[in-house]
Amino acid sequence: MTMTKTIDPLLLQAKIDKFMLTIDPENPLVLQDIFQNANPVYIEIGSGKGEFISEYALKHPQWNFIGFELKQKRVDIILRKLDVAAHSNVRLATFMIDNKIEKMIPAKSITGVFIQHPDPWPKRKHFKRRLVQADLLDALSVIIKPGGFIQVSTDHADYAHWIWKEFNKRQDYRSLSESGISASPLMDEHIITYYEHEQRRLGFEPQHMLFKKL
Repeated sequence: MTMTKTIDPLLLQAKIDKFMLTIDPENPLVLQDIFQNANPVYIEIGSGKGEFISEYALKHPQWNFIGFELKQKRVDIILRKLDVAAHSNVRLATFMIDNKIEKMIPAKSITGVFIQHPDPWPKRKHFKRRLVQADLLDALSVIIKPGGFIQVSTDHADYAHWIWKEFNKRQDYRSLSESGISASPLMDEHIITYYEHEQRRLGFEPQHMLFKKL
């Protein structure tokens, strides 16, 4: 019988107090107040089970990270991976990301955006639900600093081409990969997430894209 590991309620509350942000779309986040420093801020849209944000933040203690994850069950899993002392540069928010992100994060305040294996919504009738759409790219263009980046990985070939086409239509982003879509990671210190591991086990290899904000 599989036993579910429980977390001490006091420790859980300490993690909630430390890591969880309350989002008010009408009042932009004050990033320097949140982290108590002026270090570069990166966001992850769709933090899944937290492998990337928990490991990458430890490798880069001089950077700040905000992970956005809509599903509370996944947030609970991420909290288990975070250490109150070691992850002082991480915050989480339970929030549905769309073009409203430009109202909640100050303009030109984000150095980089990570999007790891977003839901591909493979049926044509569901394409409108895909995360990467023109209006989201408009909003991200507002909050990312010139010279910043968006890194995207997906194991779904059709969605990879969709993403590439959406970026390729624009003048405010430029691909940092000559091939556009790469079978190899385009960032240093690639973190293999749970979803990447599972899809590779099923024979679906990840495809990576990296775009510079002009």
